[in-house]
Amino acid sequence: MEWNQIVGFYYVAKLGGFTKAAESTFRTQSALTHQVKSLETELDCLLFERIGKRKIRLTPAGEKFFQFAESLIEKYNYLIDDLNELKGQKRGQLKLAAPFTTLYHLLPERIRTYSQLHPWVELTLLDRPQQDVLLLLKEGDIDFGLVLESIVPKGLNSLRWKETETVIMVPKGHPLAREAQVQLQQVAQYPLILPPRSAMGRTKLDELFSKLDIKYRVAMESSNVELSSVYTEMGLGVSFATLVKEHPNIEDRNLQFISLSHYLEADYVALAMRKATSFPSYKANFVNVLFGNAKNS
Repeated sequence: MEWNQIVGFYYVAKLGGFTKAAESTFRTQSALTHQVKSLETELDCLLFERIGKRKIRLTPAGEKFFQFAESLIEKYNYLIDDLNELKGQKRGQLKLAAPFTTLYHLLPERIRTYSQLHPWVELTLLDRPQQDVLLLLKEGDIDFGLVLESIVPKGLNSLRWKETETVIMVPKGHPLAREAQVQLQQVAQYPLILPPRSAMGRTKLDELFSKLDIKYRVAMESSNVELSSVYTEMGLGVSFATLVKEHPNIEDRNLQFISLSHYLEADYVALAMRKATSFPSYKANFVNVLFGNAKNS
């Protein structure tokens, strides 16, 4: 069994076909086909099931071998990082994904600090919805993700970072802002600005309204808190948002924020990562920077 065979198989499985894998690894399709067939001969089992002329899927044996290959390649990459550090060669890559609001409001100062400490690290930031962040983590395409702790699956590790709460946003002076404790029946009297139906937050709200048998009208769907806040300020409707509890982190606008903690429990923005044994020091120090314990490199 050769390293090139393992890498070739891994990318065919990960990308779902020989064509994309060939482009990604700068190899010919025939070379990849030969490598996979050699592996199947050596292991005495089929790794892929061919469906028609172009589609393939992993067999149960292929699933097992993919897990092995993925773990091996991950450990190899960590080894290269560690060896570079031992040789005093400062180079590395760090990839992070998070929703727009988190990247816009919570990360700029941390990223600036980290870049000053590690100017040689190739940093990649991805603006993605939370479910996409988790998918990127599961597939090993990023090192870290920032999402709500409540949606992190058991297969990933997470560290609590900042407490959040669900609020409604209204223009200053709105009648709801005068209530001591707003009831959802009162909120539903106004047009609502909600996340898209595919969003986890929307599912929770829909279930809550349904449980209380409350009917409501959706004036706008938006996955972006910044965008929702603009139209809330204009008076289009009342908006729901999950915000960091310390302060709303919305630009200084004509808005008020009303807690819904009597309906929905607090959550946390969490740093999610794959269950790896260790990180090279420059990646571990990103965690330190995020939590305010930065170390000079």
